[in-house]
Amino acid sequence: MEEKTLQNGVKMPVLGYGVYQVSEEECERCVRDAIETGYRLIDTAQAYHNEEGVGRAVKKCGVPRSELFLTTKIWVSNAGEEKAAASIDESLRRLGTEYVDLLLIHQPFGDYYGTWRAMEKAYESGKVRAIGVSNFYPDRLVDLCQFVHVRPMVNQVETHVYQQQEEAHAVMEKYGVQHESWGPFAEGRRDFFRDATLSAIGEKYGKSVAQVALRFLIQSDVVVIPKSTHKERMEENLNVFDFTLNKEDIERIRALDRKESAFFSHYDPATVEMITGLAR
Repeated sequence: MEEKTLQNGVKMPVLGYGVYQVSEEECERCVRDAIETGYRLIDTAQAYHNEEGVGRAVKKCGVPRSELFLTTKIWVSNAGEEKAAASIDESLRRLGTEYVDLLLIHQPFGDYYGTWRAMEKAYESGKVRAIGVSNFYPDRLVDLCQFVHVRPMVNQVETHVYQQQEEAHAVMEKYGVQHESWGPFAEGRRDFFRDATLSAIGEKYGKSVAQVALRFLIQSDVVVIPKSTHKERMEENLNVFDFTLNKEDIERIRALDRKESAFFSHYDPATVEMITGLAR
């Protein structure tokens, strides 16, 4: 598995397995299948309500904990230094581990500066190997980077061929923040899996639309965490390291960028009201 080296020297796999919308009941089986297939990065969150399922899978998988890279995220309802600190300990308990490899602030709302202070302390105490953010667009990422003691090491944002985040990527590079994608398949929106451009490129390499999309992001210096509950799809998504897109392919895929979310905008007041409302 190829890896990215974060600004503090921690190595992170470039391709992992995400468990968003995987039920607690199904999570253990899915994560065990993913690890057996070869995944070593597992991405969960407090808001996914399946940390315990991930923890059980990690305990039973037979792979040493040191060879796995676990990510979880602090939800808005746990924002603030005191609540965030308690939630970190609770996540460790649910995951059944003494540390997580990456801890993210899930959304840029609430007292995320207080949350960050709790994360810095967890990082300094060894409970966390790396810290970062999720859904922080350039304005908020720059603001946070300018005023914290330990800068974010990762920023996980919606990134796929229709929302490539080139401007945001440049800002992340400037501040030494690794770009990570959530929703690398746009969750199938905009008829993603039948995209004519991706299909044509895939035919040339004997690869699927999903594999072409993942390869494009990896070659764009983006970490990806595709999700599937089917083992054969997990295997397909992992099988993207035996081909390289050429310059022409890259340019054709770049032209697909609509520079807008396929889901919602974090700049939209209604979206902010919706997300913050979930924390009450």
